[in-house]
Amino acid sequence: MQINKLSDWLPTTNKEVKIRGWEELDVILFSGDAYVDHPSFGPAVIGRILESYGLKVAIVPQPSVNDDLQDFTKLGTPKLFFGVTGGCMDPMVSNYTASKKPRDKDAYTPNGDKGFRPDYATSVYSSILKDKFPDVPVLIGGIEASLRRVTHYDYWSDKLMPSILETSKADMLVYGMGEQPLREIVKLLQKGVPFSSLRTIKQTAFLVNKDETIPKNKNWDDVEIHSHDICLKDKKKFASNFKVIEQESNKLKARRIFQGVKDRTLVINPPYPTMTEKEIDASFDLPYTRLPHPKYNKRGPIPAFEMIKTSINIHRGCFGGCSFCTISAHQGKFIASRSEESILKEVDIVANMPDFKGYLSDIGGPSANMYKMKGKVQSICDKCVAPSCISPVICSNLDTSHKPLTKLYQAIDKHPKIKKSFIGSGIRHDMLVPEFNKNADPKELDDYTEEVMTKHISGRLKVAPEHTSDPVLKLMRKPSFQYFHKFKERFDKINIKKNLKLQLIPYFISNHPACEVEDMANLAAETKDMGFQLEQVQGFTPTPMTVATVIYYSGYHPYTLKPTKTPKSKQEKDEQHRFFFWYKKENRNWIRKTLNRVGRKDLIEALVPEKENDSWKSIKPKEVKNTFDDAIPASHSRLKTKRKTRNKKR
Repeated sequence: MQINKLSDWLPTTNKEVKIRGWEELDVILFSGDAYVDHPSFGPAVIGRILESYGLKVAIVPQPSVNDDLQDFTKLGTPKLFFGVTGGCMDPMVSNYTASKKPRDKDAYTPNGDKGFRPDYATSVYSSILKDKFPDVPVLIGGIEASLRRVTHYDYWSDKLMPSILETSKADMLVYGMGEQPLREIVKLLQKGVPFSSLRTIKQTAFLVNKDETIPKNKNWDDVEIHSHDICLKDKKKFASNFKVIEQESNKLKARRIFQGVKDRTLVINPPYPTMTEKEIDASFDLPYTRLPHPKYNKRGPIPAFEMIKTSINIHRGCFGGCSFCTISAHQGKFIASRSEESILKEVDIVANMPDFKGYLSDIGGPSANMYKMKGKVQSICDKCVAPSCISPVICSNLDTSHKPLTKLYQAIDKHPKIKKSFIGSGIRHDMLVPEFNKNADPKELDDYTEEVMTKHISGRLKVAPEHTSDPVLKLMRKPSFQYFHKFKERFDKINIKKNLKLQLIPYFISNHPACEVEDMANLAAETKDMGFQLEQVQGFTPTPMTVATVIYYSGYHPYTLKPTKTPKSKQEKDEQHRFFFWYKKENRNWIRKTLNRVGRKDLIEALVPEKENDSWKSIKPKEVKNTFDDAIPASHSRLKTKRKTRNKKR
């Protein structure tokens, strides 16, 4: 039985620093999350990466901002810099629902307690550090900094905000996955290069005075987008910025971006190439304890940790490019996959932990089934500017083979201590439909689907068609709903063939840009006809750095600059949401009136006929779990709010 010592974690107090025999620290990290030393938690990854470079690193998790601020000074002054992150989720998503109501729980805090993370945590922490240590560099990163690196719309304050570098007073920002830029930053600092001279490191951003010379780089082209002041005055120009930002974020040979911010210039250097297998393995193979810090032992379990403690992350990135999703904006469009050897090594570590019961909760990533997928001819990918590799069609250059993934599942299940490995991450069902994935081997797709259905789920398979309306789906960068029908046919066929009783669980979003009330009525009617009765649903939540959020704020699609309507008022949102619950008795008359008002009498008989079939009798309201207001945007984090359906035979 493995027994961890306090010194196995990064130090969080002066006492723990002294246990290690250190007199001073090189880097002090501040995080909005409780400290969980696990590769799924960004602050722990950054700490371990810095430690692997020979640095003395400490972490201050969830520092108090409501007292004398001693948490910010207790560890003294670091030799190199302070590192700041708001945590694994944008603090505003963590703190508030889609209706801007305070959440009841914080999944990244012991016992789910709320109040330990301030709003806009990165800016709050960084500003405090700059006030108290004006001469010490502050480096910000994580999803909050990454998604707010340029002028962006903030849904919770309902206004356009400048780069977080402006509001945080930080000296530099690392966007995306931090391993590669951190390696270069530390290497140069250890050589004696001043922090203020770090101006040509990829995947970083910083502000310079207008009269300051910006270093040239012969390998980079530059592009200037509309300034923050212009964006404040012209929503259409703000929208046009996003096309440049998204394309340059996903290109392998991107341009450096300039933007005027008040009397300074924001500089965003191009991103690094996708991490190699060796690089991503090195990050996951670091000596994590895989446990919360012992300081939390008496405070209760950390919900986010409990959800992933027996899960295995097999890749990063997503080439779906969904309009409402932040994954590709932060992790990148191209897939960085771990080696099978590294994954199996982690499986063995988990399997030998004292409290392991034999069940892996998830083998996955941002999407469960993109492992090892990449372009067949790299030179084609090098020139690509498309934000999605599978919308509107699957790229002919994309290798979508599921064989490596099926082989990986089988290798994991051979471990003597693994009773069952589950797939908890969402599966891209469209890639398993030969009519959509035309270049794939249909038998291979069926083999993968059958492997998942027979060995890796427990009663339910969750997929995300998101909508039934083709115009809405086109804007979402999702395929036609007809492919969900095709997938369900294959799912049902395997169910019968293997004598299973599995349920298919579809996820849907209401209030998305381009979605009208009648689209939601169509969604309700079509899913009812397929035998689904939806219980838990999610409303669109505008988060920075997505196409859908730009449309929500500006009213224009950033790629076409054509006006695009979005439901924004509470009444519009409530009406769209209400169609999910067509089976509730109190909604039936309202639905009839609404469909009459919008001229869709044809849907009344399909959705709420006068004589309803007995098998669709309304269930009691107390049995319906309406989490529309509580759901966390599924794309924002590996922590995903579970949404359930009931699949009834008509």
